[in-house]
Amino acid sequence: MSLASMLSSKGPSGFGYASTAEDVTKGLDLAGKHVLITGSNSGLGLETARVLAMRGATVIGTARTVEKGRDALAPLGGKTIPVAMELSEPDSVRACVRAVRALGVRLDAVIANAGIMALPNHEMLHGVEKQLFTNHVGHFIFVNGLIDTLASDGRVVILSSGAHKNAPAAGIELDNLSGERDYRAWKAYGQAKLANLLFARSLAQRLAGSGRVANALHPGVIATNLGRHMSAVTRMGLLAVGPLFLKTVGEGAATETWAAVHPDAAKVNGEYLSDCNIATSSAQGQDKGLAEKLWVATEAIVARVGGPA
Repeated sequence: MSLASMLSSKGPSGFGYASTAEDVTKGLDLAGKHVLITGSNSGLGLETARVLAMRGATVIGTARTVEKGRDALAPLGGKTIPVAMELSEPDSVRACVRAVRALGVRLDAVIANAGIMALPNHEMLHGVEKQLFTNHVGHFIFVNGLIDTLASDGRVVILSSGAHKNAPAAGIELDNLSGERDYRAWKAYGQAKLANLLFARSLAQRLAGSGRVANALHPGVIATNLGRHMSAVTRMGLLAVGPLFLKTVGEGAATETWAAVHPDAAKVNGEYLSDCNIATSSAQGQDKGLAEKLWVATEAIVARVGGPA
């Protein structure tokens, strides 16, 4: 496919590669809706928050501190509520769950947007490789802690990545969740993103028939500060091809925004999305048995670090 056709193509949803978060919400009145976004103070999370607030939604946005969240969200106008959460620390995640529950609102969507990427050196948190713990376990605690506050037609949106295809041959190395064996930055990141995808698949099965849905997505490749841990050479390479291949932040935020609030996404459940349409993941990303094993393993990790929220 040529670059021009890629940029102009649209899928069954009517949106495509170059659609923006503003495009997919055009004409929507989100007044009265409450949307929770993790990592709302920068990058895709901030752009998603901006557009949803512009359309009338009340945006509850997490950042590492309330001050960071307030500084980022206040200029957006509209109704925004900053809450503190350090996704890598279970106590902070649980405190954030309590703070959100104390608001006493029904959540129309939870967007698990925050994350870290491609740590150059092996690090662990609570005995688990840091990217896997932060991106997957942290969100597992958070989302499950709020699942009963979802509206009857509420949606959970989990940011995965096309990088899930870089996961190890086993998909999820259940015998090496510490990452101590053969650590490689992109392999570990791929495993974490596969875990995000499998979490969404498993959660969707558990929500089936309830009117609530859960989906995972690939936002595209975007030049945001998520890549702050990349080597200088890798960053420079991405920036060099950026005008041709990298999405803008508005384009990158489109799929999570579409999944969270567009009427056509209300019945989509357990899917992997890209460019605001249903896409095909790796075979590992469709492995229901692996998804269930990961769920059980994650529950064991959560129990070890203090239990559910």
